[in-house]
Amino acid sequence: MEIVDKLLNHSRLALSKAITAVENEYDDAVKIMTEIYPHTGNAYVIGITGPPGAGKSTLTDKLAKEYRKRGKTVGIVAIDPTSPYSGGAILGDRIRMMDLMADEGIFVRSMATRGSLGGLSQKAGDAVKLMDAYGMDVIIIETVGVGQSEVDIVKTADTTMVVVIPGMGDDIQAIKAGILEIGDLFTINKADREGTDKLNIEIEMMLELNPEHVGWRPPINRTIASKGEGIEAVVDSIEAHKAYLIDSGKLNDIRKKRIKNEVEAMLNDRVNRYIDKEVIQTQEFDDLVVKMQSREIEPYSVVDDIVGKVLK
Repeated sequence: MEIVDKLLNHSRLALSKAITAVENEYDDAVKIMTEIYPHTGNAYVIGITGPPGAGKSTLTDKLAKEYRKRGKTVGIVAIDPTSPYSGGAILGDRIRMMDLMADEGIFVRSMATRGSLGGLSQKAGDAVKLMDAYGMDVIIIETVGVGQSEVDIVKTADTTMVVVIPGMGDDIQAIKAGILEIGDLFTINKADREGTDKLNIEIEMMLELNPEHVGWRPPINRTIASKGEGIEAVVDSIEAHKAYLIDSGKLNDIRKKRIKNEVEAMLNDRVNRYIDKEVIQTQEFDDLVVKMQSREIEPYSVVDDIVGKVLK
């Protein structure tokens, strides 16, 4: 395919068009993904998550610049909340990262959550693969920050960083909701604020109680991203975690699990679409609903019958 050839030859326009094709499910989307797949698996993927207002976009911006200083090319997938009107991304992140656009070694793409429960649609995973095939060394996924469902990001990232800020009332609430287990490193941003030491101690205490992190103790860094302070230490921590994953063989395990999760999600999506089209949107199903409503039949045997027919 011409678009794939151009993408593999580092055409930014082809990369942009390919992501659009995948995001909007154009007819050639599956063919594009099929052809680029053998060229993926080389980029290192970093997930950045944390509560809204933690300064994730500013931090992402500064991390990208630090990686560029170290000679790496960077792709950024910024997950924006979906606009309730158009279904498209609101593009707040893109506006905040405008100055990155001039750098040929950085590619920024805002994507809408599209109502995806994890705050991260499957399309974002495809965008990561496209940037990977294009040849980006590092890909950063920055999420919306909506609590529990952010755990989804782990399925796409090699290293996950949780960003928190002091003074959010009950500080620890921000990281309690399932996010603590997924953090490979923690960054306290806006560290010039009051309450930074207290938050640092709270995270340390929670890490002590968490048996998940065997072999790797998540470091806690402090940054003032708006002033560019503490950024080098964060990148050093990410690189240290990467080295640990490679040396311990865990990177291979993470990526194997990711492929399994991706295929499972694709299977679920395909089966759900089939059932919706062939079962739910039929007159026969509407008739069954009427019978269930009048208690002539019950839903359990109806589901058994449908599953039996679908599996045949």
